[in-house]
Amino acid sequence: MDEQNQTGQPQQTQPVEAQKIEISNDAKNLGVVCHLLGLFTCFVGPLVLWLIQKDKKIPFVDYHGKEALNFQITVAIAAVVAGISMACFIGIVLLPIVGLADLIFCIIACMAASRGEYYKYPLCLRLIK
Repeated sequence: MDEQNQTGQPQQTQPVEAQKIEISNDAKNLGVVCHLLGLFTCFVGPLVLWLIQKDKKIPFVDYHGKEALNFQITVAIAAVVAGISMACFIGIVLLPIVGLADLIFCIIACMAASRGEYYKYPLCLRLIK
């Protein structure tokens, strides 16, 4: 049940992910690696790392592995759509935009993971939960 503040309104509690929990440097580094592997290996690197680490019950690495994997799958789908749309010259503009967005959002996610924050990619299909 939600607690109530002095005005009688339900008090919002932070989700478990947003609460400040001490995260080890190893977990932070693995979170960063999940996002970096996505830049170089598409979705294969985050998939392999997430599958290896998910049984170790480290929620931070599990979260970032799923986020990186979901985002890289989304980028792969967008790249295929942009590649197909090259037939009508729209893909000439879309493909570089997809690549640039992948680079920018992966860098932002790496920085957030290195600080121990839970980052959620914008415009991402949440296929793995």
